[in-house]
Amino acid sequence: MTMSDAKRTIDAIWRMESAKLIAALTRMVRDVGLAEDLAHDALVIALERWPKTGIPEKPGAWLMTTAKRRAIDFLRRNKLRDQKYAELAHDLNLYTEDDIDDALDKGIGDDLLRLIFMTCHPVLSQDARVALTLRLLCGLTTDEIARSVLTSESTIAQRIVRAKKTLRSANIPFEVPIGEELNTRLSSVLQVIYLMFNEGYSATSGDDWTRPLLCQEALRLGRIIAEIIPNEPEVHGLVALMEIQSSRLKTRVSSSGEPILLMDQNRAQWDQLHIRRGLAALERSQQLGQTLGPYSLQAAISACHAQARTAEETNWTRIAALYEALSMVMPSPIVELNRAVAISMAFGPAYGLQIVDELSAEPSLKGYHLLPSIRGDFLMKLGRFDEARTEFREAASMTRNLREKELLLKRAEECESEI
Repeated sequence: MTMSDAKRTIDAIWRMESAKLIAALTRMVRDVGLAEDLAHDALVIALERWPKTGIPEKPGAWLMTTAKRRAIDFLRRNKLRDQKYAELAHDLNLYTEDDIDDALDKGIGDDLLRLIFMTCHPVLSQDARVALTLRLLCGLTTDEIARSVLTSESTIAQRIVRAKKTLRSANIPFEVPIGEELNTRLSSVLQVIYLMFNEGYSATSGDDWTRPLLCQEALRLGRIIAEIIPNEPEVHGLVALMEIQSSRLKTRVSSSGEPILLMDQNRAQWDQLHIRRGLAALERSQQLGQTLGPYSLQAAISACHAQARTAEETNWTRIAALYEALSMVMPSPIVELNRAVAISMAFGPAYGLQIVDELSAEPSLKGYHLLPSIRGDFLMKLGRFDEARTEFREAASMTRNLREKELLLKRAEECESEI
C-alpha cells in the first residue's frame, strides 16, 4: 500500500470511528474538547505507524485502545484522583481489542446519545450546537462545516472553540437528561441527528458520495429518541424521513461508486422494509399533531417518491405544495432551491429557472454548489446547452466531494456534445 493509499484509508476509518472515540473519551475525562484532542492524538499515531505496519485487522479497536491509554496518561500526569486512575487502568487491562471492538458496535451507542445531549445544552447558542455537532459527530473540518451551513470558516472556528470552552467551564454533565430538561433540548437534538443523517446521505467531501454508516447511526439514535419521547410528532417525523431516505441508499451509487440521481434509480431495489417503517412513522406523526412540522413535511415529500412505482408517476404537484408548506414553517434559501426543483418538475423548467435566478442574489448561497448545479439542469432541459455547461463547470469547481465533481463534469461534457 502506497503512502497516499494508506492516508485515504485512514481518513475513511477516522470518519467512521471518530464520533465513537470522542464519545467514549468524553465519558472518561468529562471534557469534550480534551476528548477530541486525545482522539486526534490516536489518529496522529495511526498516521505514523499504519503506512509502515499495515492497517490493523480491527482499526476501530486499535484507535480506541490507543486513545484510552492517552487518556489514562493524561489523568496520571495531572494527578487526578488516584483512585479514579486505578479504576480506569484496571478496566483497560480487563478488555482485549475484541472486547473494545464489540463495544464499538453495541454499548457505545449510549455514549453517542449522551454526547449529543451534552452538545445540545442550552448554555450553547443554536449556531454553536450545529457547528460542534458537525465537528464531533460527523468529523467535518471547519471548512466543510462552513460550506455546509453557508458561513465563513473563521466564524465556524470561533464558534467551535467557544463552545468547547463553555461546556468545560459550565461543567455540563455527560448524560441524557430527564423530564422537562429533556424536552427543552429536544429540538436541538433532533436537528443534530438530522444533520448527521444528511452528511451521511450526501457527503460534504471525500471520495464517496454517501456515508451509509453515518446514516445508520443517525437512524438508530432517532429510533431511541422515539422510544424515550413517544408522543412528540416531530420525533416520528424525523424517523420517518430517515427511514424512507435510507431505503434509497443502496441505489444512490453504482457498483463502482458513481452517483445515481433520483430519477435514474432502480426503484425495484429500494428497501421496502425501510419504506414501510417510514410510512408507519409518518402516520404516527400525523395522528399526534394537526399541523405538520419541518421533519414531517420532508418525510411526506419523501413518501411521495417512495409511493411512486416509476419516476414518471411521481406526484410533483403535491411535492411542490409540500415544499410551499415547508417554506412557511422553515423558511430558508435551501428550501426555496428545492421548491424550485419541484415546481420545475410539476410545471416546467422555465418556472424553476425563474425562482433560481431570484435566488442568485442571495448572499448565503454564494459558493453553494447546488445553486449552479440546479440552474444548469434547468438550462439543459430548456436546450440552452452552452449556458448549462458553464453552470455545471462552476458547480464542479465548488464541490469538495470527488464523486459529485465527476458527475457535474460529466454533465458539462454532455452539454458540450449538444452544442
